[in-house]
Amino acid sequence: MRTSELQIAISEEFGALGSVLMTDLTLGSLGGRTGTEALAAGVPARHVWSAICDAKDVPAERRHGRGLREPQR
Repeated sequence: MRTSELQIAISEEFGALGSVLMTDLTLGSLGGRTGTEALAAGVPARHVWSAICDAKDVPAERRHGRGLREPQR
C-alpha cells in the first residue's frame, strides 16, 4: 500500500474524520504514535492502515482493497 492509497482508504472509510484520525489518534500498536507520525518514522502505510482499522473496529470485509484505484480500461 502506498501513502496515496492510504489517504484514499482513510477518506473512503472515515470521510472528513479521517484526517483528524491520522493526526490525533495515538495508536499503541505503532508505539503510541499517530498515523502521521508513524509514516514520518518510516512505518509502512499498510501497517498504519491496519492499526487504525483495529483501533476503530473496522470489519475485515471493509479493510481489504480500500484505497485502490479503479483499473484504467
